[in-house]
Amino acid sequence: MTSTDRSAVAAIPAQRAAQDPSGACLEDQVRALDNAAFAAAVAALTQQLRMLGVEAGDTVAVLLPNCAELVVAMFAAWAAGAALTPVNPALTDDELLYQLYDSTSVLLIGDERAGRAAATAGIRHLEASTIFSGDPAGPVSPATSPPAASTDDYALVIYTSGTTGRPKGVLLDHTSLTVMSAALIDTLSLGPADASLLVLPLFHVNGLVVSVLSTLRAGGRVVVAPKFEVNGFWDLVEAKRPTYFSAVPTIYALLEARTSRPVDTSSLRFAICGAAPMPADLIGRFEQHFGVVIIEGYGLSEGTVASTINPVTGIRKPGTVGVALPGQEVVIMSPAGEILPAGERGEVVIRGANVMRGYLGQPEATATVLRDGWLHTGDVGYLDEDGYLVLVDRIKDMIIRGGENIYPKEIEETLYRHPAVLEAAVVGRPDPVLGEIPVAFVSLRPGRAATSAELTEHCRESLAAYKVPKEIRTLTQLPKNSVGKLVKGLLRESLTH
Repeated sequence: MTSTDRSAVAAIPAQRAAQDPSGACLEDQVRALDNAAFAAAVAALTQQLRMLGVEAGDTVAVLLPNCAELVVAMFAAWAAGAALTPVNPALTDDELLYQLYDSTSVLLIGDERAGRAAATAGIRHLEASTIFSGDPAGPVSPATSPPAASTDDYALVIYTSGTTGRPKGVLLDHTSLTVMSAALIDTLSLGPADASLLVLPLFHVNGLVVSVLSTLRAGGRVVVAPKFEVNGFWDLVEAKRPTYFSAVPTIYALLEARTSRPVDTSSLRFAICGAAPMPADLIGRFEQHFGVVIIEGYGLSEGTVASTINPVTGIRKPGTVGVALPGQEVVIMSPAGEILPAGERGEVVIRGANVMRGYLGQPEATATVLRDGWLHTGDVGYLDEDGYLVLVDRIKDMIIRGGENIYPKEIEETLYRHPAVLEAAVVGRPDPVLGEIPVAFVSLRPGRAATSAELTEHCRESLAAYKVPKEIRTLTQLPKNSVGKLVKGLLRESLTH
């Protein structure tokens, strides 16, 4: 393997230590590591992995909450030539074992629960508490140090949420991570002065690539929060002085609705929103309330997290998810495979080196979404005259009422404009005459009230009659997955019970 074949992202710890040993690098609630300490921890864990039998081409699993150990584990796996598959700690034991078996992981890093799961799966276990307890494997020498991963090696096996069956393992190689992190650094103008505050889970590509990998590669520092908490979020911002963070619409809605004290946001250059479209009204309220620019983007795990984003400097268009990132093509395609002109709706498709290699062990599922070099997203959208992408909805979420196509996002946007609504989700309910009818679920802002009749009338003022929800149900909170994204499948199920 030549130097040009080596992964640029796998080399980050050593490069940072060589350039600025005492520079701030990574911290969590327990410890703060400078570049030299971070590189030493990665090197020591790499040797532990090799002594436990991890070889190039293997997969290492990690079962941990957000912490510095998880970041060290990712780089150590890469240094050993292995891929990492991060496991959601909220999974049941059966779901955990499925991921271990499906990914053919040879070792699981974690606590006592991980040890039990590893024993059941018949694989090795490494206790996470040993990562920072010294170097039980002894000093690392050049002779025993494994080579860095190559560009075409698998880097991450990221499991989808499994809303339509068993989760699928998305295969991302080092090239995908290299081009994605480079594009984010360029587009967001990231540099050594930047610091990211990580509040999204590290078993997802957003947390791993946007908040950690891109920041570290740019020379910045990463502050790892164990999880998002409304009450302590602004305390962290004021204490750690991050220059940006990445979150989902629900987090922004909660912060805007439940923050009553003045907060110091002067360190923040911008905030990123992804995972789901953010209502334009919410963007405006948040920016006005906190004086922080929201940069909305769009992407999939299958595309290594991001494909479009609104520019930090230049024209931002709330209600759009921005323009294509460098190195990617984002176009709108008809069912017949024709690329459509600006303004016409169709499926959003993506092409570039950021696109996954496929789903692990699922050639048919891979062939469904990767066709003729394009990643088919399953999202409906259109490009405006300036190339900004507007998402209309998921193809599968479209409601057909008496032959009329209804996109739930349009109804949700209308509900979000009501001052009492915190969250909204619209799904289709089977109807014997019309086929489907729209039903809305909402949660209300603290201290606000609104009846179903009032919300229905609000919808009638802006929507054609056939789009007005037949029923509006108010819940204390809407169901979400572990990333904070609304789960419409559970709402659909509730309509049949």
